Amino acid sequence: MDIFGYTLTRSKPVQSQPSIVPPTEDGTVDIAVPGSGYAGYYGTYLDLDGAARSDQEQIKRYRDIALMPDVDSAIEDIVNEAIAALDNEDPVKIDLENTDLSDTLKKSIEDEFKTILKLLKFRMRGHDYFRRWYIDGRLHFHKVIDTKSPKDGIQDIRYIDARKIRKVREIMKDRDPVTGTEIIKGTREFYVYDERGMYATRTPAIQPTTSANAPVMIMPEAIAYTPSGLVDQERNMVLSYLNKAIKPANQLRMAENAALIYRLARAPERRIFYIDVGNLPKAKADQFLKDTMAKYRNKLVYDASTGEVRDDKKYMSMLEDFWLPRREGGKGTQIETLPGAQNLGEMGDIEYFRDLLYNALNVPSSRMKESGGLNFGRSSEITRDELKFTKFVGKLRIRFSVLFLDLLRTQLLLKNVLTEQDWLEIEPLILFKYAEDAYYAESKQQEILRSRFELLTMVAPFQGQYVSRQYIWKNIMQLTDEEIEEMQEQMDSEPMPPMMGLQGMGPGIPAGIAGPGAPQLPPQTPGPKPTGPRPAQPVDG
Repeated sequence: MDIFGYTLTRSKPVQSQPSIVPPTEDGTVDIAVPGSGYAGYYGTYLDLDGAARSDQEQIKRYRDIALMPDVDSAIEDIVNEAIAALDNEDPVKIDLENTDLSDTLKKSIEDEFKTILKLLKFRMRGHDYFRRWYIDGRLHFHKVIDTKSPKDGIQDIRYIDARKIRKVREIMKDRDPVTGTEIIKGTREFYVYDERGMYATRTPAIQPTTSANAPVMIMPEAIAYTPSGLVDQERNMVLSYLNKAIKPANQLRMAENAALIYRLARAPERRIFYIDVGNLPKAKADQFLKDTMAKYRNKLVYDASTGEVRDDKKYMSMLEDFWLPRREGGKGTQIETLPGAQNLGEMGDIEYFRDLLYNALNVPSSRMKESGGLNFGRSSEITRDELKFTKFVGKLRIRFSVLFLDLLRTQLLLKNVLTEQDWLEIEPLILFKYAEDAYYAESKQQEILRSRFELLTMVAPFQGQYVSRQYIWKNIMQLTDEEIEEMQEQMDSEPMPPMMGLQGMGPGIPAGIAGPGAPQLPPQTPGPKPTGPRPAQPVDG
């Protein structure tokens, strides 16, 4: 059966070493299948309706709070830090320096990675993809290939809404004949796609597979799945990085609503009318009070839709005046004014919940304040919150790079650039370098070089006495063996001009610091020690 450009067949389950736990924890729905039967895919899928419905509701909740202005501003800060939009540089590049591949093979892999970025339109839509992944906690793409010519590689990459697809794993269990323990002997994974949305209410218990709107099974090789890495251990459900911000976001929303209601209710100044009713009976006193209210009370309302001005005296609002009867013997008719609220400018509670929300989102609260500036100074001036935020963004980049590894693996295997075994060997060594703001990256690099050369100036006089040349290369300058070799070749081919080198180092330039090609001053030979009495030194006075 051909689906989405792939042929689905009932292949044998993946055999694995005996174990008592599933192979991975990535939010996949695990189905225990006794024996070796594979019937009831859709029936088993529908049995999971109750458990998986919470997953869809979680995604909806994440998207709801992402629309709040404060949360949206924090998300934009995170996404802008992770995916830099530069005109003259790709948002992300592949780094194969740690691999032992030939230069030709590295060039082929780099070209295929550029093809992947082109199919994703990553320069234009990378910001949107990363934002969706951060909010939903997962990202799905369908890899479209030409079944007639699979060697042409991936033809198109299409985004799939996380609410319409679900990963399922069938677990083949058996019982150990010796211990009697239930062990896992094999697994089968596939995706279930429903265009109406996963876990929608269905009248029949099982949908027929020939129905046009029935769920569809897709082989795992056709889907690029990138989870957030956060998993609810109790329900085996993938979580978003917004999960811990749900409660602070709702608290902030309620605090803002309560403050607004309080200001509307307490802001106006209201009057209290004490009306002297004398010795009138209660019924006549109430009627006299109502007549007095209607006589002196005025409420003109302008209707903007019709342009009419009408009198709504018969309606009384709690935000308006109060009319109270007063019996004979009191102070008589009196009018007092109730003052408005005096603490309308206090925002401490709202600021508290806003800071709590920013902490939950791992965004420094100083970024959300007008007084918070952007500092490109020395590393000693960087706050701890900014350092934590930088590390958090770096962790997000590593998790998001799973998408590139998945797509690149499929592309290389389809085009026979690498074998499966070759890919397993180089996959842990592949790195991805994300573009950063040019001014910030340059300032940081200059700060690092300044610190290294300041330390080199202090250590260089002791080279050959207390520290070795290799120690200075690796521990002070932080150079690798390849960089040391390249630097040595450059110094050999480009000798320094006379009298140029490290200043203030004393007699002679330390060997290896200025380079073998630079002129070396002859070492000073100590003369014979003086013998006999020391000459008398002049003494003042």
